[in-house]
Amino acid sequence: MTTSFSKSSDAQEAQFGRRVAARLASGSEQLPHDIGERLRVARQQALGRRKLAPQLHAAPVVISNGRSAALGLGGRWWTRIGSVVPLIALAAGLITISVMQDDDRASELAEVDSALLTGDLPPAAYTDPGFAQFLKADDSAAR
Repeated sequence: MTTSFSKSSDAQEAQFGRRVAARLASGSEQLPHDIGERLRVARQQALGRRKLAPQLHAAPVVISNGRSAALGLGGRWWTRIGSVVPLIALAAGLITISVMQDDDRASELAEVDSALLTGDLPPAAYTDPGFAQFLKADDSAAR
């Protein structure tokens, strides 16, 4: 099945190539001679490169007892894993940053709480509106 599919796709590619070449040849008759020659040389170079280029989409096939088996190395799986790994790393990084910020925030609040509880004033003094006015007036007088 794999062999017949690859043969039919090769035949379709060859047919498409012949149609493109025929179209280019018919259009090149109207061009000046020097441009036509440059195009002919470029086509020959392109065909030479195509023959040297490896077939990346074709997997090696082993035929045993009249049956064929593709020996692909699971390229699709590696591609999927390769596209998921950065997403996992990004999610782990964002979670780590969030946890670190929460820890920093908790330690800052703990420092403020310990300063309030070990200070000279009772904690209720900080909620008194008159005390807030006293601090503002004292701060403006100091300047």
